[in-house]
Amino acid sequence: MQAGRALILGRCLALLGAAFFLTIPGAAQPPREARGAPAGQFDFYVLALSWSPGFCEIRGSRHRQCDAGSGLGFVLHGLWPQNERGYPSFCEPSGRFAPRAAVEEAKDLFPDENLARYQWRKHGTCTGESPSAYFRAARRARERVRIPESFQGLRSGAKVLPAEIEQTFINANPGLRPDMIAVACGRRIFQEVRICFDKDLRGFRSCPEVDRDGCRAGEIAIPAIR
Repeated sequence: MQAGRALILGRCLALLGAAFFLTIPGAAQPPREARGAPAGQFDFYVLALSWSPGFCEIRGSRHRQCDAGSGLGFVLHGLWPQNERGYPSFCEPSGRFAPRAAVEEAKDLFPDENLARYQWRKHGTCTGESPSAYFRAARRARERVRIPESFQGLRSGAKVLPAEIEQTFINANPGLRPDMIAVACGRRIFQEVRICFDKDLRGFRSCPEVDRDGCRAGEIAIPAIR
């Protein structure tokens, strides 16, 4: 009888141990960032547009887009190859840099050249495209998104729900749905909107993981343009 009880107790402890292991964040999860993954092997794109006033309030003023009086609202953060689960990064040797001519092509696209170069190294190398082709793709995606009028020239702050920000973009961009867009925030401050595109950039597409990773902070502040 005692041996039977010991066996049952041992099994219960093993099950409890397994359950505890599975509840540890990331314990049984694949890595989200696949560094050095094969170039060109991804499922779709994410276009990330930073709200400069929020980005600068969260990250500090050392970035060029945070210069006093810049008047910047939404700026291109990057165009990111994404998989249904996780994303590739730095898919080419770290020594590969975008040539000057390609960066010049994109100088009106990003708030500064350093960001353009970094986006190429981290994300562009995973597209399987040349630097120039990657920057052209980023421009195409950016031009497909219409910024809602309520954000253009915003001179006074506001507090809203992340879903309300998403809805303003949905209203301004036919074909966009709630499962195709996510809002990013930090310290209850609006930082970024992320919109998912088909791999050919012809249309928006559903992206459940990106949507799930969006801001869940309740009301967030939208700092005014400086």
